[in-house]
Amino acid sequence: MVALAVAGLLAVFFAELVPAPSEWWSVGISVLMFGVAYWAFSFGIERFIHSRIKVLYRTVHDLKRRPKEADVKTVKGDVLSRVNVEVAEWASERRSEIRELHEREQFRREFIGNLAHELKTPIFNIQGYILTLLEGGLEDDKVNRDFLNRASNSVDRLMKIVEDLDLITRLESGAMDLRITRVDLHAAVKDATEALEIKAREKGVRLVNKVDRDAFANADKDRLGQVFLNLLNNAINYGREGGTCTVSSYPLGNQVVMEVSDDGIGISAEHLPRLFERFYRVGKSRARNEGGSGLGLAIVKHIVDAHGESITVDSTEGKGSTFTFTLKQAG
Repeated sequence: MVALAVAGLLAVFFAELVPAPSEWWSVGISVLMFGVAYWAFSFGIERFIHSRIKVLYRTVHDLKRRPKEADVKTVKGDVLSRVNVEVAEWASERRSEIRELHEREQFRREFIGNLAHELKTPIFNIQGYILTLLEGGLEDDKVNRDFLNRASNSVDRLMKIVEDLDLITRLESGAMDLRITRVDLHAAVKDATEALEIKAREKGVRLVNKVDRDAFANADKDRLGQVFLNLLNNAINYGREGGTCTVSSYPLGNQVVMEVSDDGIGISAEHLPRLFERFYRVGKSRARNEGGSGLGLAIVKHIVDAHGESITVDSTEGKGSTFTFTLKQAG
């Protein structure tokens, strides 16, 4: 509309300047000048707007593209529609990034708070034992050795937390190389159950190895043994007296599926998505174990992930839990 109005004014202006020998000649000149003015003005407006829209389009596209992508090609076609789509996609990506940053910040705060709590308990215990000894307990034969043993146990827990954190860090960064070999799964589970036999007997939990004797997998034997130890230890800690923890296996294509099941206190559905987070505690029903680091299940997930496999948990509160993970079957 603006272009038409300006073109009309220009046509009238030029018609007044040129003397008209006849009425038809004047009309012809006016129409011609109107067309020329409209075309010139429209062309100028289009060049002005499109040049800036193309700059905007390239800017948005540069923000979206990956660093190794080729330069943006010349923009053709319906520029406004493409810009609208690009801007909408760019805004959606930025919102997703902001949401992810908020979630990471929340996770960082929770992690630092949980880590401080886990470290504070053994440190305060050690401090209390040492102060008691310094205030006269050292001369009391009935107290000094007992308190020194308790302080030693708290130091062991601190070391366990630090070692587990170091292990998780190396697994996440890829600094730990896995030594993949052909692992006898039945034997690996047998080693883990024997290592925890005394603790299981004290808790009244029976450990059962139902892994097939011909089940073999390509895995890091030491790390896989740690997976079995952590899962069995978790089942013992939260199992019921007289209960059972069973480790079984079955083939699935070119994989071996491992299951560690118990009939303990179980876990409510709301906690399952966060169960493998570091230091995550389900609640009062799963009280802190003095001998643990709170990192057992997080380590299990990182080791399984490092093998390129996955782990899941299925649990019902009051009925027990089943941890299931896969391994590459060995020939």
